[in-house]
Formats: sequence, structure tokens, C-alpha cells
Amino acid sequence: MKKIQKVTRLRLHNDESHDYILIGLVSAEPDYKLSLSLNKRLGISLKNISPLKIPGIEIVFSRFSNANDTRNNIFNLISNRADKAYLLNKLKNIDYLLQISNPESEVDLNSITLTLRELETINAVFNIDVNTIKDKNLNYLTQ
Repeated sequence: MKKIQKVTRLRLHNDESHDYILIGLVSAEPDYKLSLSLNKRLGISLKNISPLKIPGIEIVFSRFSNANDTRNNIFNLISNRADKAYLLNKLKNIDYLLQISNPESEVDLNSITLTLRELETINAVFNIDVNTIKDKNLNYLTQ
């Protein structure tokens, strides 16, 4: 007679802390026009870089970055929509994601949010708590 082995389940806790700030933008403008208005208003220099590709699907999300800038903060403007697909499915009402990484300095999120709300090309601005979003594609933002 066979012995039935008892199955033990382990729960893994994902305590991954994210070292960036994520802001959701709603805008009807194309990505290049939005990046130009962000450059002027925030005093940054977003440039088109290689698009964000998710393995397994052939959808490409446009991406603009100022990573080569000598300042402390790194800004990435990433499209949340491509055709009829979304990068973050939980945030279907958001058109663009503005990711701010700052390895050395503090970011004044309130002043950036107020500045973004003043732009005519942006309809809405949302501060997104990255730790509350449960989306597998969130890990691709740090590529």
C-alpha cells in the first residue's frame, strides 16, 4: 500500500521595495509632444530611447528618458498603452507613466505634481503607490 505524502505549502512574501516614484498621467497628446512639454516645464531633457518590450508578447511601449543627464534625478516617460494592450492592466485609465528615480537626492513629489497639473497637455495627474499595485509587468519598469 502506498503512503500518501503530505503536501506542505509555503507562502512567499514579496517585500520588494521600489526605489522610484511613479506618477500616472492622462493625456490625449502623442508621446513626443508630451515629452517636449515636460522638458520645457520641468527643465529636463527627455529623449526617445529603446522601447519597453515585454518578453512573450510582441507589444512595444514607447519610452523617453533623461538617464544620460548629469543631474541627480532620472525621469522616464513610459506609454501605458500600445494598440489595445496595457503595460499595467490595473491602470487602464492612465495613458503615460512618469517614473522618477533618484539615487542620491530627495524628490519633492508635491511640487512636481502641482507643476504637472498646470500643463495644458495633461488632463489628470495621479500619484501611484507602487507597493499596492499587484501587476507582473511592474518589474519591467526598471529595465
